[in-house]
Amino acid sequence: MPGVDSGLRHSLTWLVLILASLLALALAVAIGSETVQPMQILAVLRGEGEPLHRLLLLELRAPRALAAFATGGLLAVAGALMQVLLRNPLADPYVLGLSGGAAVGALAAMLSGLGTALISGSAFAGALLSTLLVFGLAHGTGSWTPTRLLLTGVVVAAGWGAVITLMLALSPAERLPGMLYWLMGDMSYARSPWPPVLTLALACLLLLPAGRVLNVLARGPMQAAALGVAVRPLEWGIYILASLLTAVAVTTAGSVGFVGLVVPHMLRLVLGNDQRIILPAAALAGGILLTLADTLARTVLAPEQLPVGVITALLGVPTFLYLLYRSRM
Repeated sequence: MPGVDSGLRHSLTWLVLILASLLALALAVAIGSETVQPMQILAVLRGEGEPLHRLLLLELRAPRALAAFATGGLLAVAGALMQVLLRNPLADPYVLGLSGGAAVGALAAMLSGLGTALISGSAFAGALLSTLLVFGLAHGTGSWTPTRLLLTGVVVAAGWGAVITLMLALSPAERLPGMLYWLMGDMSYARSPWPPVLTLALACLLLLPAGRVLNVLARGPMQAAALGVAVRPLEWGIYILASLLTAVAVTTAGSVGFVGLVVPHMLRLVLGNDQRIILPAAALAGGILLTLADTLARTVLAPEQLPVGVITALLGVPTFLYLLYRSRM
């Protein structure tokens, strides 16, 4: 029966996502310049094990793995929200310039010597401003179209890129290498994993009850309004929440691209377009993708580390071009 088949498919998908999440985190803490065996990991979890293994797992790799997982989840959920809002599979925080706006805000706060909380607030302000610019200019007096949306996003992103270049040119020379790596997306500068982890958990708890309303909004604002949905407040809520998720992700790991594009698209191919399932699944799948990408980035050329944004771009650019080609068809 179709209902049984659909329910079984969803159950299997959730099982696969949960097991893959645990496996990705386990690989992230086990693999590196010093490989840690499974029994050694268990010993550390029991409060035993060698001091070197405890240092590697508890103070270096585990916080970085959790930060990568939460950052990937934040970007994937933000991308899924914007795709619902725009009814466009090409929407993504990186492509549409939100990550660039957040990066400008965060860099300005860093160069001013502000604290972590103010850096996150500045990144949120930059992401929200970029959101309003892109969505407002792309909408104009008519409806959104893929071409108008992409052109507006590219122009706004290019403008933020010019601002970032100017800020780098005016920055002290000794701070340039770290800032450049951070801008390319780099988990080695992630501090505490708990801000992105808590933000992701709260966002999922907030969005779960709203899944049915988001399904209605995905059909179009006119249909949603006819069914009694308060469209304008809901759209503003999505604007603000997507900007906040992007800002926290950028503050944690810099400008990591295409996670919000690839993950929701792949999930829709498997799970359909029910936001009650897509959004929490995106949190897990985005975390898996970025955790594995970060593990690959720090091991493929070890002891040298690649920016994780390079890995996600190698995955995201072909996917973006494929989706753009399909939109032409």
